[in-house]
Order: sequence, then structure tokens, then C-alpha cells
Amino acid sequence: MKEPGILPEHRDRITLLCVPFAGAGASFFHPWRALSADRWRVVPVELPGRERRILETPYRNVVEAAKNEVDDIAASLGEGARIVLFGHSLGAVLAYELAHLLSTRDVHVERLVVSGSPGPWTQRERRATGLPDEEFLTRVEEFAGFRHDALDHPEMRELILPVLRADCEMHENYVPGTDEPVSVPICSLRGRSDGLVSAKQAQEWRRATTGEFGYTEFPGDHMYLVDRAGDVLDVIEAESARGR
Repeated sequence: MKEPGILPEHRDRITLLCVPFAGAGASFFHPWRALSADRWRVVPVELPGRERRILETPYRNVVEAAKNEVDDIAASLGEGARIVLFGHSLGAVLAYELAHLLSTRDVHVERLVVSGSPGPWTQRERRATGLPDEEFLTRVEEFAGFRHDALDHPEMRELILPVLRADCEMHENYVPGTDEPVSVPICSLRGRSDGLVSAKQAQEWRRATTGEFGYTEFPGDHMYLVDRAGDVLDVIEAESARGR
């Protein structure tokens, strides 16, 4: 993660640290900076294999990714930083691993917001890993509920496909790095029509914390947040205010 250290005028602001979903880069969250309306300093996590880190080898293991990236993330946040962690789908389990690690690095995680994800101990039954290219993309499209336009362009597809495969592999093979729950409050979010994650699975996150737990559904499917970013930020604000 190559973000600069926190500026002095931002030291009293809580950072919303956003972890991307499979195939996505940090730029997905750039519009959230304007939508946050100065409620937070929005900082997306940059992962290898995409955007500014496109020449780096993508991870294939969630726990390894969290352990390798956490020190750079902590350094970019600054000592004593206060953060809310957000992650969708693959980003949710990576955020969960980071929540464990950041708490030991003088970063105060005030809340973990997970989206579109079953609890960390539930593995996916239906998988895309290992399928031939067209079958793989069809399965991923089925999971996500949409197909990225870039995949229809041969040059872009050549760039995106290896990262998407690596992301799916590490998500589908994910096993938590510890059986210990986090102590920070967790809020789980879900699209009401999500065919990939059931309401029961989304509420499994209650077992992943010894703190408070909240649950909210939005209109939409697995990728509801594409059209509901403002609503997501409003819920994060409301949940955070509830804990003060």
C-alpha cells in the first residue's frame, strides 16, 4: 500500500479503510471520498496485480495477503490512527484478518463493516477456481450478478483474468488465521436479493465478534453497493454513532 502518511490536519478524523472485492482495485472507492462528505478520510487498500501495483504478483492466500500488507497499511495510517474497516465479499474476509493484525500495531479499529459475505468459518460450496476461462467467467458472472465490460476487450481481459483467478482462488480457499473472534463491533451488510450469500449466512458474523453486532439489508443483489454507496456510508455512520 503506497498511500502517504496521514496529514496533520486529518489526525483527528476517523479513517474509513476500504478493502476491494475480487477483481476490483482501489479506484472503486475513489467516488466514496466525495460521498463521505468529510465524515471520514476514505483510504482504499491497494493490492498487488492491479492499478498502480499491476506489475506485482497477486496473492492467492487471504491470511498471507493480510500479514504481508498490514505493516505498510499501518504506516500509511500513522500512529494512533482510528479506523473503520470496510470490505465487500473477498474484501470482507481480508478486512477481518486485518482487524486482528492492526489492533496489535497501534491502530485503533473502531468497527468492522462486512458486506456480501458469509461468516469467516463458512466456505463456499460452489466454486469457480480451476475452471476453463469461459466457464470461469460465466461462473463469476453468475456469482456477482454482472459482467464487467472490460472482459469483452481482449487486451483488458488478458490483464484482468489472472488477477480475478487469483482473487477467486484465495477467497474460495479461505480459512481464518485464528479461531479467536475480534473484540470490535461488527456490522454485516447484504443485498436483499443476493443469491450468493443468504441472510442467515450474512448474520453468521455475529459469532466473529465479542462486541456488538448489527445487520442491515439493502435493495439489490450481491453487488448492491455499486448503486448504493451513499446508503452504505449512511449506515456506517449510523452504526458508528450507535457505538459512541
